[in-house]
Amino acid sequence: MTEKPQYDRRYRSIDHLLLRLHERLSSLAATPGASAPSEQRQMPGAELEQTQLGDDDRKHAAGLMRVNHAGEVAAQALYQGQALVARKPALRRHLLQAAAEERSHLQWCEQRLRELEYRPSKLDPMWYAGSFAIGVGAGLAGDRWSLGFVAETEKQVAEHLEDYIERLPQADARSRAVLQRMCEDERRHGRRATELGGAELPRPVRSLMRHAAQLMKRTAYRI
Repeated sequence: MTEKPQYDRRYRSIDHLLLRLHERLSSLAATPGASAPSEQRQMPGAELEQTQLGDDDRKHAAGLMRVNHAGEVAAQALYQGQALVARKPALRRHLLQAAAEERSHLQWCEQRLRELEYRPSKLDPMWYAGSFAIGVGAGLAGDRWSLGFVAETEKQVAEHLEDYIERLPQADARSRAVLQRMCEDERRHGRRATELGGAELPRPVRSLMRHAAQLMKRTAYRI
């Protein structure tokens, strides 16, 4: 039996929260001549034919995309938490611009889940709250460490996306196109954070980040 989407009200609530918080933070970072947030980009693979997947493949693809959607909810929270306490206006603008670009990822994942007739993770509010707190903590450690946290996060996310591209059902070209574009963006964000002076995080911190990501992936795949 096809699982009916039951997430409209919850997703909209989170989406509005993200938008309101982004607007509040953007007002803190605003300067004369500052560029406006980027407009929503078209979903990669939108021109590809919608392939009919078997029930098992569709469920598996939806589980993978649910994890990626949860990851993008967390990414928004991380960037916004870091931006809230960033010491330098230039860094705050960088973080908010990256968050604006990554909102496209959130929208692409949500759209693909709709096409697969599945819902996002029920735990999205928890992913957001926890990640926002982590972002604030990373930002309070100092701008170099905050940028280093961005660089390491994006490195781990890109590795995760490469793994999920391989794990998608072979016939699911639309989901694959989304993840490939997301991977390109994540690597670019990570390189930029390093160029801006991000410090390499200590190994225990990098390891803790990987363990936390694994917990989220295992949970969001099912719930």
